[in-house]
Amino acid sequence: MSETAKKAKAPAPSAWDIVQLARDPGRPTARQYAEGMCDEFLELHGDRLCADDPAVLGGLGRIGKTRFVLVGHQKGSTTEERIACRFGMASPDGFRKADRLMQLAEKWGLPVVTLVDTAGAYPGLEAEQRGQGEAIGRSLLVMAGLQTPILSIVTGEGGSGGALGIAVGDRVLMLEHAIYSVISPEGCASILWRDGAKAPEAAAALRLTAKDLVALKVADGIVPEPPGGAGRDPATAVALVRKAVVENLRALAGEPGGIRLVEKRYRKFQAMGRFDPRKAVRV
Repeated sequence: MSETAKKAKAPAPSAWDIVQLARDPGRPTARQYAEGMCDEFLELHGDRLCADDPAVLGGLGRIGKTRFVLVGHQKGSTTEERIACRFGMASPDGFRKADRLMQLAEKWGLPVVTLVDTAGAYPGLEAEQRGQGEAIGRSLLVMAGLQTPILSIVTGEGGSGGALGIAVGDRVLMLEHAIYSVISPEGCASILWRDGAKAPEAAAALRLTAKDLVALKVADGIVPEPPGGAGRDPATAVALVRKAVVENLRALAGEPGGIRLVEKRYRKFQAMGRFDPRKAVRV
């Protein structure tokens, strides 16, 4: 049997399969995207209030003649880096750093590109003491009112408020095998069935895949991945994201800016979540 025929007969991955692909430790990190897709990247540090959170990478990027401010969750590539970055779970310092950089983008007339890849915001005691909830809320407020185009791309896991904190975009894209959800499948299964082993059923019920979220109009488009997922061929995945960034920033540059951009963004997010019982998934 030819390879083409094998691919044609291969079953589509389940929602749980896609969760595993989204969590693949071999997927490119924000730093790999920044350094691989940008012709130039200058990293900027610190929130100017408390600290520099390594779980959030940010700086000035350039692809060809297109300049932008890049902000992304940084999970790390080695065990030591992942521990230092808390596996991409941002602290209040990280969200405040993101806010600072996005406000600089507005000041300089540059678009913003965000790369979302986190299981959620860091839940530690110190983060709560320093205002984790307020920091996420403030980030949502900053992005909602930013008078410059925002392109958000979910590159791996998009988990809860930790993801949404940098994902209020005029365009929200997802990689083919990325996920985006208010809660993890394991957490959902523990709440609904008191059984974490039912995570695969929860994954299907949550409709957290790129295909589902485009259908629900939460995401605006899908960035293809190389065969087997971005973790199998990171270089190709980075090239595909680079192409998506260039194309979408070009399209956003042709749209009205300023307060009209803010109003359009507001209407986009206001329209989400309208419940239709006829389309409800029963669990």
